Amino acid sequence: MLELKSISKRYENRFLAEKINLSVSRGEIVALLGASGAGKSTLLKIVAGLEEADAGQVFFDQQDITQLPPEKRHFAMMFQDFALFPHLNVVDNVAFGLIEQKLGKKAARELALAMLARFNLATHARDKVTTLSGGEQQRVALARALITQPKVLLLDEPFSALDADLRQNLREEFKQQITNMGIAALMVTHDEVEARSMAHRGFRLHAGQLTAVW
Repeated sequence: MLELKSISKRYENRFLAEKINLSVSRGEIVALLGASGAGKSTLLKIVAGLEEADAGQVFFDQQDITQLPPEKRHFAMMFQDFALFPHLNVVDNVAFGLIEQKLGKKAARELALAMLARFNLATHARDKVTTLSGGEQQRVALARALITQPKVLLLDEPFSALDADLRQNLREEFKQQITNMGIAALMVTHDEVEARSMAHRGFRLHAGQLTAVW
């Protein structure tokens, strides 16, 4: 379980987060809603270890990981711009995290191919990611995030770059894949319809306070 305990963060004399407490269980998706600039992405970065809180602690499975660097948390983060490597083909994009973890290239690519098959992308394995549609690129990004079996998946406006039809089609697929793998997922979005279609629970961040929406 991911837990935030009394997390506080100030920016320009205002609270983005004020003594925030939140928990996310394995296999659960929790949505963070709020206006632009409310601090949603900042909170996500604090969880990832990319930004320090002014006060408070981050726990995973009852262990304090507040001071643990990002690369040792074994969390995965997905961005709205996909953040794929344009110089690599699809299978090498997905295998990248495993290779970084010192798995041999051959074994990493075999696992990547198996993961791509789960997303019906195996026929695109040798394609450049730049030739894929937006929806296909986002599925590659999710496959890359999941293949390392992260403890927590952090999603920052994952569908905002896609058109409405693609967004709707991908929501259920993403929810199913994340739930099946039993990963705790925290998703930032400004779209409440999207949040309700994917998340088991939703909270709104406003003036540094987190309020349960459902």
